[in-house]
Amino acid sequence: MPQIDDLNGTDRAGLLLLAVGQKHAAAVLKHLEPKEVQMLGMAMATLENIRGEVVEQVVEVFLEHIRDQTALGLNSDEYIRNVLTEALGEDRAGAVIDRILLSRHSRGIEQLKWMEPRAIAELIRLEHPQIIAIILSMLDPPLSAAVLGYLPENMRPDLVMRIASLESVQPDALRELDAIMERQLSGKNVKSSTIGGIDRAAEILNMVESSVEAQVMDQLEEKAPDLAIQIQDKMFVFDDLAKLDDRSIQTLLREVSTDTLLLALRGADEALKEKIFANMSRRAAEMLRDDLEASPPAKLSEVEAAQKEILQIARRLADAGEIALGGGGDELI
Repeated sequence: MPQIDDLNGTDRAGLLLLAVGQKHAAAVLKHLEPKEVQMLGMAMATLENIRGEVVEQVVEVFLEHIRDQTALGLNSDEYIRNVLTEALGEDRAGAVIDRILLSRHSRGIEQLKWMEPRAIAELIRLEHPQIIAIILSMLDPPLSAAVLGYLPENMRPDLVMRIASLESVQPDALRELDAIMERQLSGKNVKSSTIGGIDRAAEILNMVESSVEAQVMDQLEEKAPDLAIQIQDKMFVFDDLAKLDDRSIQTLLREVSTDTLLLALRGADEALKEKIFANMSRRAAEMLRDDLEASPPAKLSEVEAAQKEILQIARRLADAGEIALGGGGDELI
């Protein structure tokens, strides 16, 4: 049976929600992002054979963490900045903090996060490209990537260039976005908020289908070669997983299904395969080698989809601080 040390942060949060009961769990979940709800839902669905003493330990740890750290009655913006800076470091937390505080007043953007990508693309495709770029920058990269795939092909390179060039959003631009999204901005003193940039553009391109990525990058290389190089340097591709340290690889492997890993490795280089094998038990590595040799041919699109899925898991773990990603010699997240 699992012990408390066997549970990661998401598992403990899921266990805590199971412990407080359906009504209270629902009240918590309605305040979370769609991605967080999905992660917690998966954790809650997979937890089993948990002893009562482990539940008690998780609750005790939670109470210890919040006893002297509640933001109630305090400056919540300052509290959020301090917590995220302490958790992620000043450099990594900067853009994340601005997006979070900006989204808090962005009811329209929050509603978009629950919509299907095709519906979002249909809703925004006739707007000014700069408005579309701002919206894509404020959505989570996987959702932005999916929306980008549904937008007209001739728009994509321009949108990626605009996203990469974004540095801040002025109040007037936010008010224009508010009007378009049919919402009112809460608060009168709105400061510029940092969104977009090279990192954000690379994140979004990492999530789109390979054919879309190639088409966008080809056109970027023609229109803005310097910008294309900067974006390419920040992009993290599947074979770059070989650069992760052993602990990060092991953490990642625990989150990836065997079937997905088997399919993804069909298109991987030998360096990554050996890195994977070296971080598995001898028996598991031998079985995976045998399965790779015996598995039937797979469609390239299926292999790429499996690789994208693993990259999304890696980014989720990196966002949670459980692994460290690096690409092009620089830290990505």
